[in-house]
Amino acid sequence: MTVDVQEFHHDLFQDVIGDADANGRFLEEAFLSHFTDHLIDAGEFDTFDPAYYKSSRGLRIDGYAGDPVENDGVLTLFIADFYPQQKAGTLTQSDVTKIFKRLENFFESSLKRDFHLQMEESSPGYGLAEIIHSRQARLTRVRFFLLSNRILSSRAESIPESVVNGISVSFNIWDVSRLYRLATSKKEREDIEIDLMSEFGETLSCLPASVGDTGYKAYLVVIPATILSRLYERWGARLLEQNVRCFLQARGKVNKGIRNTIINDPQMFFAYNNGITATAELVETTDSGSSVEITKLRNLQIVNGGQTTASLFTTWKNDKVQLDTIFVQMKLSVVEPEDVIRVVPKISEYANSQNKVNAADFFSNHPFHIRIEEISRRLWAPSPDSSHQESKWFYERARGQYLDTKSRLTPAEKRRYEKEYPKPKSFTKTDLAKFLNVWERIPHIVSTGAQKNFATFAADIGKKWEKSSNQFNELFFKHTISKAIIFRKLEKLVMQQPWYRGGYRANIVAYTISKLADMLISSNKILDFESIWKAQGISPALRGTLVYISETVHGVITDPPVGTSNVTEWAKKQACWSRVQQLQLTMPNALKAELLTTNEQKAKQVESKKVRKIDNGIEAQKKALELGAKFWKQSLEWDSVHQVLSEKDRQIMGVAALIPRKLPSEKQSLYLMDVLEILQEEACPHAQNI
Repeated sequence: MTVDVQEFHHDLFQDVIGDADANGRFLEEAFLSHFTDHLIDAGEFDTFDPAYYKSSRGLRIDGYAGDPVENDGVLTLFIADFYPQQKAGTLTQSDVTKIFKRLENFFESSLKRDFHLQMEESSPGYGLAEIIHSRQARLTRVRFFLLSNRILSSRAESIPESVVNGISVSFNIWDVSRLYRLATSKKEREDIEIDLMSEFGETLSCLPASVGDTGYKAYLVVIPATILSRLYERWGARLLEQNVRCFLQARGKVNKGIRNTIINDPQMFFAYNNGITATAELVETTDSGSSVEITKLRNLQIVNGGQTTASLFTTWKNDKVQLDTIFVQMKLSVVEPEDVIRVVPKISEYANSQNKVNAADFFSNHPFHIRIEEISRRLWAPSPDSSHQESKWFYERARGQYLDTKSRLTPAEKRRYEKEYPKPKSFTKTDLAKFLNVWERIPHIVSTGAQKNFATFAADIGKKWEKSSNQFNELFFKHTISKAIIFRKLEKLVMQQPWYRGGYRANIVAYTISKLADMLISSNKILDFESIWKAQGISPALRGTLVYISETVHGVITDPPVGTSNVTEWAKKQACWSRVQQLQLTMPNALKAELLTTNEQKAKQVESKKVRKIDNGIEAQKKALELGAKFWKQSLEWDSVHQVLSEKDRQIMGVAALIPRKLPSEKQSLYLMDVLEILQEEACPHAQNI
C-alpha cells in the first residue's frame, strides 16, 4: 500500500491537532514544530526559533533559524500558512505573493531603527526585529520560507531572487506535497542537482582515479574556490554530510589559520591546505580527448573539508576577499544511493581520522541507536489506567520510520499498530537528545536547537558507550522514557500557568528540568524514575515542584542583562544558565519523600548491567548461529590466504564452522562478533553485506 498526498495531509493534520491538544499548543505552533522538524533533519536549516508577530499593517513573522552571525551571515525567516481543514486545499500564486509580502514587510521594517523600539520588549517579535536591525551590516543573504499544509497550484511560478537594501533575498515554498515527497522518498533530504555549465558557465577538469569495472568510481579534481563558495552559498550546510555538520556545530565554523591563508597568502592555499573529500550519487562527464570534464553532480556531499568550505565562503562574503586565485583539491567518490548509509559514514570517519574527530561524530548508525530501537520494539509500557491495554514507545532511529511502517499495513493492521505504538509515544533522535541533555544540566545547549544539541549529545554518548556499552540497557530505556514523560508534561504545565504569556516555552522547560537536576545533585538525591515509568505519569509532588521552579526560571530567562535584548539568544548562553544555577530554591517536602539516595540507584544500575551482559551473550550466540557453518568455514578459507586473524580467532571460528554439530558458547560468540568486525574491516568478501 502507498500513501498519497491527501492521506499524508490527513495524518499530518491529525498529528498537529493531537499535539496541540495533548501539549496545550496553538494549532499553528504545533504545525510549525512538525514541519520544521522534518526540514531540520533534511538539512535545510539547523534550528527553528519561534518568534510570532502580526500587525494590521500587513506585517507577519512566525520564526527564524538562529542568529545570522552564527550562520555565515545567512538569515532565515519563516511564515506559516496553516489551513485548518481535513482535506488539503490549494495554494495559489496570489496566496503565495500575499503571504511572502507580509514576511518581506516585517523584514524591511526591522531594518529601520525605530521599528523594534515601538514593540513590547518581552515579545519574541521584538527580539528578532532587534537582531535584524543590529546585524544588517553582516547579513550576506536572507532566505524566506513559506510553510503550508496546502498543495501549491501547478500554475504557480517560482519567485525569483530579489534584493532588499542591498541584501539578496530568496523565496522558498514548502507545501504539503513537497513535504510528502521528502517524507516518502526513503531519503533524508531532497536531491541536490548541480549543472555546472548552466550555473557557473564552466565544467570541472578531472582525473579518473578508478580502474576497470570494479564497481567503484572516483575522480581527482581541482575545484576553483569561487565555485565551491557559490555552491555553499546556495546549498549551505546541506552540502556537508551529517557527521561533518555535527563536527562543525560542535567546534565552531571558521578556522583562523585557513582564513589567514586566504587573506594574506592566497597563492599558497593549494600547497598548505589538505583539500576536501566528497561523495556524489551521480557524476556525469564528457571526454574531449585531451581531458575529462565533470558536467553534472547529484547529491554532492563534503565528508571532510567542511571547515575549508565554510571558511572560504565566510571570508569571501564577510571580508569581501576575492577567491579567483585560490583552488582546492577534491577527492570525489561516486556512491550509489543504496550504499550511501553504509559507505559514506566510513569514508567520513577515515577521511577525518587525521583530525582526531571523536567516533561519536559519526553517529548516524551508531550501535547505541540500534540498541534503543531494539528495546523500544519489544518493551511494553505499563497501562496507566489499569485497563490492561499496554503499549510501546516507538523510537524513530531514522526520520519517517513510524509513517513508513504504517503506510505498508492494511486498515485493520493500522488500527492494531496504532494501539501498540500510539503516535504520542513516538520520539526521534533529536527528541532523545533533548530529553537527556536537560538532565546533564546544559539547558543553554539544548536551547541552541535540535542539531547543535544533538552534536553535543552524540559526543557524550559516544564516550560513554566506549567506556561501557552495558549501561545502555532496559533500566536506561525506562529512565529515558520517564524523562520524556516529565519533559512533555512540563510543556503542558507551562502553558497553563497564569504568568505565561506565550513564547519561550522550550527554554523554560529546558531550564526548569536542569535546575531540578541541579537541586537533586546538591542534595545527593535522585528521582524515582522507575515509579514514573510504572505510572506512565508524574506525581502531584513532582508536578508542583516543576511549576514552582518554572515560574522563577521564567523570570530569569525573560530578563536578559543590559546589552542583550533577544530573549531566545540570551537563553542560549552559559551566562543565562549560571544565573539560574545561582537561584536559591528549596526542595518542597512533598517531593523529598519520593526521592531515592544515589546508593539505591547505583545498586539498580549494577543489576541492570549484569542483565545486559547476559543479553549481549545471547544476542551474539543467536547471530553466530544465524551466520551458519558455511559462512565461518568460507571466512576461515579466506583467512588462510590473507592471514589477518590470530590463532585464537581461527580456533574459535573452527568451532563455529562445525555448527550445528558443535555450538559456540555465549562467551565464544561474543568473541566471534569481534572477529566478524575484523573481517569486515579487512574487506573479507563474505562479511561485507552482513
